[in-house]
Amino acid sequence: MQELGSRKPDSRELQQALGAVVRGDIEFTAGQRALFTMDASNYRRVPVGVVAPRDAADVEATLEVCRERQVPVVARGAGTSIAGQATGVGVVLDFTRHMDRIVRLDPEAREAVVQPGVILDRLRGEAGRHGLTFGPDPSTHSRCTLGGMIGNNSCGSHSVAWGTTADNTKALEVLSYGGEAFTLGQGWDGAPQGLRPLVDARLALLRTGFPDLPRRISGYALDALLPENGVDHARAFCGSEGTLGVLTEATVKLVEAPGARALAVLGYADESAAAEAAPGLLAHGPLTVEGMSADLVPGPKRQLPKGAAWLFVETGGASPAEARAHGERIVRAAGALDASIVTDPAGQRALWRIREDASGTATRMPDGSEAWPGWEDCAVPPARLGPYLREFRVLLGEHGLRGTPYGHFGDGCIHVRIDFDLLSTQGIGRFRRFSEELAELVVAHGGSLSGEHGDGQARAELLPKMYGDELVRVFEQVKGVWDPADGLNPGMLVRPDPLDTNLRFAPLPREPVPVAFGYPHDGGDFSAAVRRCVGVAKCRNTTAGSETVMCPSFRATGAEEHSTRGRARLLHEMLAGEVITDGWRSEEVRDALDLCLSCKGCRSDCPVGVDMATYKSEFLHQHYAGRRRPRAHYTLGRLPRWLRIAAPFARVVNAAASVRPLAALAKRIGGIAPERDIPRLAPRTFRRWFAKRPQSGTPTVTLWPDTFTNHLSPAVGEAAVRVLEDAGLGVALPPEGVCCGLTYLSTGQLDQARTILRRTLDRVPLDRPLVVLEPSCAAALKSDLPELLGDDPRAHRLAAAVRTFAEALAELAPGWTPPRLDRPAVGQTHCHQHAVLGEQADKELRGRAGLTGELSGGCCGLAGNFGFEPGHHEVSTACAEDQLLPAVREAPADAVLLADGYSCRTQLEQLAGQRGWHLAEVLARGLDETPEPKRT
Repeated sequence: MQELGSRKPDSRELQQALGAVVRGDIEFTAGQRALFTMDASNYRRVPVGVVAPRDAADVEATLEVCRERQVPVVARGAGTSIAGQATGVGVVLDFTRHMDRIVRLDPEAREAVVQPGVILDRLRGEAGRHGLTFGPDPSTHSRCTLGGMIGNNSCGSHSVAWGTTADNTKALEVLSYGGEAFTLGQGWDGAPQGLRPLVDARLALLRTGFPDLPRRISGYALDALLPENGVDHARAFCGSEGTLGVLTEATVKLVEAPGARALAVLGYADESAAAEAAPGLLAHGPLTVEGMSADLVPGPKRQLPKGAAWLFVETGGASPAEARAHGERIVRAAGALDASIVTDPAGQRALWRIREDASGTATRMPDGSEAWPGWEDCAVPPARLGPYLREFRVLLGEHGLRGTPYGHFGDGCIHVRIDFDLLSTQGIGRFRRFSEELAELVVAHGGSLSGEHGDGQARAELLPKMYGDELVRVFEQVKGVWDPADGLNPGMLVRPDPLDTNLRFAPLPREPVPVAFGYPHDGGDFSAAVRRCVGVAKCRNTTAGSETVMCPSFRATGAEEHSTRGRARLLHEMLAGEVITDGWRSEEVRDALDLCLSCKGCRSDCPVGVDMATYKSEFLHQHYAGRRRPRAHYTLGRLPRWLRIAAPFARVVNAAASVRPLAALAKRIGGIAPERDIPRLAPRTFRRWFAKRPQSGTPTVTLWPDTFTNHLSPAVGEAAVRVLEDAGLGVALPPEGVCCGLTYLSTGQLDQARTILRRTLDRVPLDRPLVVLEPSCAAALKSDLPELLGDDPRAHRLAAAVRTFAEALAELAPGWTPPRLDRPAVGQTHCHQHAVLGEQADKELRGRAGLTGELSGGCCGLAGNFGFEPGHHEVSTACAEDQLLPAVREAPADAVLLADGYSCRTQLEQLAGQRGWHLAEVLARGLDETPEPKRT
């Protein structure tokens, strides 16, 4: 048989053949193929097409069609693999869309039957109802799938207590590329014919060829087939990276979750000292022993005890007191410089986020330069970890490389991203030489090339260094028994592609492409900005939480192209020009970005700071250059201009908008969604109100009269003036004609935005703080302005002058006492505030005013022009239903409904019939002792 993947199949015929027998989704478009070219590794392979099967019958039918045409098949979960094993040149099976059910959960037997696309956190959530959990928990637990975990034999931070995925797997339903179905468990029944004679003939080699350490993930786990190890085929299959069979169902074991947990954080002088301390803690029965150094903690280290490296040691108990006592025993045995014990669940989550985000933050060195995986997770015996780390640091220095180790110190498993140059021939050569020498170092310490993420393409070529040629030939023979046609994930594990081929960066342009924004954090290079996305897929998180915003459109649709990662992949392929060939004119990229709300959540929530709102603005600017735009760009995108024109006729406009036929006609002409009501204009603008009031002395601050406050919500501005003056601050407005350019920016009209912002710089005084009430406008001035006009020093001065309402009071009137309201508050932190401005000052101000409770996270879904555009209403509503609307419905009747953003207030009014209030309005009412109307 000709080698699979060596000839290009007839994709149209293949798609038609699949369509005749598969009920699931079959996608062969350039856009869909582009979404699946990469995982979270350094590698890239372009698939022929993508199939999202609905059930095992669909998988079987897909395998049959591909087998007949000699097309390879790659099974894929969340695509967070670090070594390249979730990429492929044939048909990719995407299990996340349909085969994501928990088939059965038996709390008495402590086991669950799941399909491969089940997200780990979903299984843990269901098991948690019964006091159980699934032990392995990679840092990607909010989006990784059980199928992917079985494919990689994933581990996570709790492996010192509960082991690897293989340790927690009981039985597997598997289909081979040849069409055979197997039920894998203990014993030889159900295994492929020919496997037992092969194992029986190599018993001595299998007994001596595998290093004994807790995190040996490399190669095939053939020692699990030894008679003294129970001939466990389910265990042996774990970690085979989709090269032997395709998983369709798994029976996994559950463990009892501790009733309470405590987190002991131990500080050490450096990571080697932390590593040497870790093995001594294992005798005390911790749940985790995780290590990381100061390089991976951005900003102040206030949450952490003194030191330059830390161990995170979690302990369990039946009660909080028991868990804490367990943690105190750990601290006494740790020999740390400093230590703290955290029992508060929120405090623990905040600390764990630092550790879990390391997979992303490690992709940037402290100076901002790029770092990459490839040697992400070597493992050595825990007792050897300290010496290994010292020699590892020496090896880095010899090659002129930098990296920051972190990881599962209790299991001897180290993660590290290294600043490889994978763009130049010289840099790629260094990558190969370093990889070869590091493999030898790991083996010299009795270790495994992979301790968690598998070998894939990154390490499989070097397996002979670890196992020797004879055992690697046995791996090849096992592959031959399971998959003689080499149809499943070829190029991985067995007869692997060289580690320095198929690199994801190879097709990217070597010179920066001309762009409008400055991309100051990426050296002005749009390609480097897009490369920020390494694929850890935190944007695919489906668990609601007040700490995150990203990614509202993915949470609404569940589609990869609507995740931040998916959009970054499309932009990468647009720049590469192989799959998406029409560059900035690409309709696939345009359509994927269409449902991006420009919420900026990824700017803060993405561990590597991907800023899709800016990328979208850039793309729209380039895409529509010299072309007709959607009508909404001319109306909503230029809203400040139209509102200035309409202001003198506000009553007439409002009257016309109240007549349904006229409103419908206006919406059709203006490119506004028919489901939306047209907001009413204020009969008197905020500027007119301010001009007619008595002057309040020497100005202390400039109050920004944003378009929304001035024309649509002047009561917010009036309330802010009332509060600021009560705090002793003199208020002035800037001259007419200033604008932050927000609506122009969000629609990609960057030439006009640049002109408007330059005029603003000419007119706004820069000698006093600029208080901005609308969070989206504040974010535009704070971030977009200096990134678009970075060559003008005034842009940076103005950005530095921006203060939110709460920041201005905290900084400029620290002695002011707000009115005491003593009421619960409900609402949502504005997504731009969360992403760009920060919310600590607001939290403190609400607390001083007696407004209790936490605001929800997420995005309201209206997001400026987004929710008003045709075709967006369903997603806009789904975003609001994710967190905001449920929080409002569940709130006490006397709760204050806070919404600082005009879009948030409009969404609440139009979808919930509720009046939202800016914090300034609530405080002003408190000053005037005017009771706020009850919520309706």
